[in-house]
Amino acid sequence: MLVLIDESGDPGFKITKGSTPVFIITAVIFDDTLMAEKVAVDLKLLKRELKLPDDYEYHFYNTRPRIREAFLRKAVEGDFRVRSIVMDKSKITSDEFKNSKSSFYNYTLKSLLKDPTARINQASIKLDGRGDREYKRAAGTYLRRELNTKTNHMIIKFRYVDSKNDTLIQLADMASGAIYRSYQTDKTDSALYRGILTPKIENIWEFGI
Repeated sequence: MLVLIDESGDPGFKITKGSTPVFIITAVIFDDTLMAEKVAVDLKLLKRELKLPDDYEYHFYNTRPRIREAFLRKAVEGDFRVRSIVMDKSKITSDEFKNSKSSFYNYTLKSLLKDPTARINQASIKLDGRGDREYKRAAGTYLRRELNTKTNHMIIKFRYVDSKNDTLIQLADMASGAIYRSYQTDKTDSALYRGILTPKIENIWEFGI
């Protein structure tokens, strides 16, 4: 099992000073690693169809709308599932979470992965680690401690990767961005990308929304 993780928005609580009101973490889950390889190849080949350079990085917020749409339509041909947790920060009352991005991030990620309906077991987890954001640094140790038991190892491998060099992390970015955009109701395309992704969305857990 391969799980790709990325987030949209930020885990800060200074909303009046620029922090986003909503924080989302998204998991793209492949139950078959061979299918993951196929999807990665298909998305790389799509660059040539779109006349993009081979080293082009799919990134939701830096990608033109027509490329976003083409990417998602190609991606949903593959066999994977998407799960997200959406946190309305105005509903969070914990002082620990409000004062520690790391605590809030780790708790949100644990909640997403620990949900038994996610059926995550003996997974290799990849997380976008470019930029070495401080609030992510302890996530691997935290998750192993919280999710692995003597009889059940949900996580067998956890590593940070540079999204520029990993097409499937880019898929997690695009999926998370599509879901986040659906909460930006002032945008004319707020429903478009999530609509394309819908066949792959297994669950979106809305906390406080």
